[in-house]
Amino acid sequence: MALSLLAAIFDVDGVLVDSPHEHAWREALPGFGEPAGFTTVFYQAYVAGKPRLEGARAALERLGGSEAAGRAAEYAAVKQALIDRLIEEGSFEPFSDAVRFAAALHGAGLKLALASSSRNAAAMLHQVNLPDGRGLLTLFDADVSGREVPRGKPDPALFLLAAEALSVAPARCLVVEDAPAGVHAARSAGMAALGIARLGDEALLRDAGADLVVTSLDRIDMAALAGGTLSLLPVTEDAWDADGHGNAPARR
Repeated sequence: MALSLLAAIFDVDGVLVDSPHEHAWREALPGFGEPAGFTTVFYQAYVAGKPRLEGARAALERLGGSEAAGRAAEYAAVKQALIDRLIEEGSFEPFSDAVRFAAALHGAGLKLALASSSRNAAAMLHQVNLPDGRGLLTLFDADVSGREVPRGKPDPALFLLAAEALSVAPARCLVVEDAPAGVHAARSAGMAALGIARLGDEALLRDAGADLVVTSLDRIDMAALAGGTLSLLPVTEDAWDADGHGNAPARR
């Protein structure tokens, strides 16, 4: 895909960090709905990428019935208490491929922004450092994570807010997302969308309209991207993991 990029906008949970959000949503569910139904596939389809209250309502409508949905604010509050504790304990890991990708884009002169629906993004990323000791957050020119917008993803409002904060036209922005709702939001904003499939959900991201889907951001050809093309590096024999997947995501 031919591009003329000036900026990249990153989601956080599932893109830059392997966050405990899914775990917290599931652990908070007893008493509100059926935890067994809160699978990873369910989380990606109905909760990931949405503001807290919207995610809580979506989960309870499907797992607790229409009456339970009226307790969405209570469920969200219990989940938030859990996530605060998990973040304080450092119960998450950065994805090293994403750290490298963000550093490479920054080094290439692109402006970078964070645009997560979560208000906890900065709290996690403050704990992540680059190999040279600088904080990961030093790479980013703007952070609109958790900002109040009329509607959450798949509405494009948060990504448009990020582009405005960077003073870059939406058509010259690349969004890096792991959730179908986020990919939909990027395309609705008129931005290119790069899907990172950490959970074997390549088909969901493609169906949502991602321009390219990878299982590791190390697969992106940075030389081609600098020239305006979003494409993959050739897969070499030593890039395949034991499960037969090319360039599996590396974690620290």
